[in-house]
Amino acid sequence: MKKKILSFITLLGMGAAMFAEDAAAASAASSGAIKYLAAAIAVGLACIAGGMAVGKIGAAAMGAMSENPELSGKALPFVGLAEGICLWGMLVGVLILFK
Repeated sequence: MKKKILSFITLLGMGAAMFAEDAAAASAASSGAIKYLAAAIAVGLACIAGGMAVGKIGAAAMGAMSENPELSGKALPFVGLAEGICLWGMLVGVLILFK
């Protein structure tokens, strides 16, 4: 199994090396599209991960606060930290676009 994976990765690397010259000529035309795609992927994945984190942390925080209302002040910062993941993704997207 490991030999098949290693040979597949080797073939992918060889294919990338063979077409590197053609890609250099075409990269000037498609670099703008790649920047937009990379920024969209960065923001999209960060927002999906942030949403999943807020969902799990928020549910746990609400469950803990239903048993002990004094925990509300301790649980809210964790939700804010999970939302920060989305902000970091947006910052990376902006840095990609304006580089």
